[in-house]
Amino acid sequence: MFIQTELTPNPSTLKFIPGELVLGMSTANFTSKDAAAESPLALALFDTQNVTGVFLGSDFISVTKAEGCDWESIKTEILTAIMEHYVSEKPMMSDVKATVVDEDEDEIVKQIRELIDTRVRPSVAQDGGDIIFRGFEDGIVKLEMHGACSGCPSSAITLKNGIESMLKHYIPEIESVEAVEE
Repeated sequence: MFIQTELTPNPSTLKFIPGELVLGMSTANFTSKDAAAESPLALALFDTQNVTGVFLGSDFISVTKAEGCDWESIKTEILTAIMEHYVSEKPMMSDVKATVVDEDEDEIVKQIRELIDTRVRPSVAQDGGDIIFRGFEDGIVKLEMHGACSGCPSSAITLKNGIESMLKHYIPEIESVEAVEE
């Protein structure tokens, strides 16, 4: 197995591409070892010293390191943990939770979800992250940033200049876009 690595716009996050499916159509974000209990791979990565975040995407894994730690000191351990996980044939997630879409959503929310799923998420995934829709109220779209997007120095600019501008263009009822915490 050959695992590629890619830099992300967030210098604290590195993208690992195993060349095999990770979660397919789902994503999972873990910001602590306790939160990672449902993922054997995420648990193994948190066992690596200085790992502070793990994001499982469709076909990649983003790992966030602690401040003051350099990638060269932990990259080999991370690659080993990923390789050992695939060799062990353990599941990625022990209990996958399905996302339920409310069939009674209003038309604006459906349009926002569609734009985020078709135009934003694929682009953000290329940088090792994900953006999840969390709500629309009083003209404000609330988005949750995961993986390389969480804590990225350029995420605020992307959120306002990119995503907000695009959503406002298609949906005039939108006044602003805000990032919310998990």
